[in-house]
Amino acid sequence: MRRRDFIKIIPGLAAACPLRALAQQSKRRIGVVIARLENDPVAQAEIAALFDNLRQLGWTAGAGGNIQVDYRFPGSDIERIRADVAELVGLQPDVIIAHSTPVNVALQRVNRTIPVVFVNIFDPIGSGLVESLAHPGGNITGFSNYNSELATKWIEILKELDRRIERVASVFNPQTAPYAPMVLRSIEATQGSLAVITSAMPVHDVAELERPIADFASTPNGGLIVLVDSFFINNRKSIISLAAKYRVPAIYPFKFFVTAGGLVSYGIDDLDIFGQAASYVDLILKGKKPSDLPVQRPIKYELAINLKTAKALGLTVPLILQMTANEVIE
Repeated sequence: MRRRDFIKIIPGLAAACPLRALAQQSKRRIGVVIARLENDPVAQAEIAALFDNLRQLGWTAGAGGNIQVDYRFPGSDIERIRADVAELVGLQPDVIIAHSTPVNVALQRVNRTIPVVFVNIFDPIGSGLVESLAHPGGNITGFSNYNSELATKWIEILKELDRRIERVASVFNPQTAPYAPMVLRSIEATQGSLAVITSAMPVHDVAELERPIADFASTPNGGLIVLVDSFFINNRKSIISLAAKYRVPAIYPFKFFVTAGGLVSYGIDDLDIFGQAASYVDLILKGKKPSDLPVQRPIKYELAINLKTAKALGLTVPLILQMTANEVIE
């Protein structure tokens, strides 16, 4: 090639290369950490709710999209949560969507700069994640999943299903539900008004679960509250089968426990919360600071009842409860 012809080509190369580099640089990076197992249908539904809403806001992944997504699914293993979080922070995404209290606490230890949008946090102030709900104050904000009135509702619903209930035990894993003391205080405060005796049932692994439930069930007129806890969500088949085996009415925090065979659930619409999180991701990618975005408290709750499970427990679900339920499984 003659020198003169080569010089003519250079401007074209100079124009094309920056455009290609610009296209690569313009793709924003999003990290997603969900304290579930990757093959869990619940996790996949949560991701779908999040990215369906992001798509509506103009953010798409894949070929030709404008975002790149890095996923981590550590389940409820604390050591794996810490490792996955550290690895994800090392990728320096533009924003991280973080699910569960253990994930966010682990994130805060290694990250004070990358914006974080949390979902399903029970006590963001008590956990040290934000300074206040109105003014988070740092690089973290998001969507809480707890209202103190839930404690009363859980016991009221259990007693509507079984008027004989006079004892209620709250089941949780201290490692994956570090906020449990706050919830237990709310539950204990209902003892006088709802005429129940409350107790805590901490467990640390599945092997340890059966004995306390069997002991609790050995005395009649008891019911269980399964707290919002990634350990029990990831091991929901175990707690549901044990409640059935020992014939103990149990109330759960999410509808997917009931579709899996649990008796009743009352809590936030989990998929709705993940969908809402897309709005904060969008705002942050457009330049908003997490400290300027107030923590959102839940406003939408759903009641689900499994009539087949109720029948197996010898319970007749009141018609009024069926009529007020968001979903009744025959």
